[in-house]
Amino acid sequence: MTLLSVLDQSPVRSGATPADAVADTLALAEHVDRLGYHRYWLAEHHSSMGLAGAAPEIMIPQVAGRTQGIRVGSGGIMLSHYSPLKIAEAFRTIETLYPGRIDLGIGRAPGSDQITDQALQTGPGALGAEHYPMQVRDMMGYLAGNLPEDHPFTNVRAQPAGPTVPDVWMLGSSDQSASLAAYFGVPFSFAHFIVAEGGPQAVAAYRENYRPSEAWPEPVVNIGVFAMAADTEEEAEQLMKCRDLSSVRQRTGRVGPVPSIEEAEAYEYSPQEEALRRYNRQRCFWGTGEQVRDGLLAAGKLYDVDEFIILTICPTLEARFRSYELLAESFELTPRDTGAVAAE
Repeated sequence: MTLLSVLDQSPVRSGATPADAVADTLALAEHVDRLGYHRYWLAEHHSSMGLAGAAPEIMIPQVAGRTQGIRVGSGGIMLSHYSPLKIAEAFRTIETLYPGRIDLGIGRAPGSDQITDQALQTGPGALGAEHYPMQVRDMMGYLAGNLPEDHPFTNVRAQPAGPTVPDVWMLGSSDQSASLAAYFGVPFSFAHFIVAEGGPQAVAAYRENYRPSEAWPEPVVNIGVFAMAADTEEEAEQLMKCRDLSSVRQRTGRVGPVPSIEEAEAYEYSPQEEALRRYNRQRCFWGTGEQVRDGLLAAGKLYDVDEFIILTICPTLEARFRSYELLAESFELTPRDTGAVAAE
């Protein structure tokens, strides 16, 4: 069975505010919960004029409280910025509030520029990337309450303690992230929407080198993809022009709100930007619901996965809603009865 899930970066639409983007996130979460999506992951970006999702640890309980059956989690927490103990405490708290529904996806990308990266930590003297594996080890130890006896903080406990822990996922777009996921025996989510090259090889290496853990005796993988579905090919192409311009701006350091269709169609690309636009499109799936479904299933065979974390960014919330609706219909998802949540 194919599982569809959502990755939400809380994009700011042209003419809207960051507060509108946060409201869009809550509305979209309720919508896809009703449609039957499996997970709802919230991303972490900082000091961005185009993405308002800076604090997934705050948004996750808000989304979980407004939904019923969908799993909710981070996609992901950039652990290198934080104390492993503090992340364990935050997610133990969320797990206590919504037991059995919480995912803790972690990554090591900064999710920001270099100056913001320093502002999030203690300044230029913060821990280097080489310490990341130890941060992962410590965070998992705090979550489970099983730090080694010789660890200097072995008697420190992440509260509130409880019988369940969030599902830890390793997120990444490289073989290094795949290696860490295999070493720690946790599920792996490959970010195809960031880098497609080498993805199937990284996933295969993860499976080949996987070390079984008590929670996960077998390797588990999904892939994060960018997908845009519309009622017609022409409409999907029109919406993709907005994504094209947004992606080019992002990769050339000009991050801003999602451009309108009018702005995207009027923009004139330089030769270098046009090459980048075409390159970015290689990682995207767009068209009618059936066309996107077929493209995703083909990618699923390439990666040997049956779950897709779908990122969709549109110039309007209505188009975003419709894209997820069309994919739910194409994959024949089973809708949820969320009447009890709506009544509250």
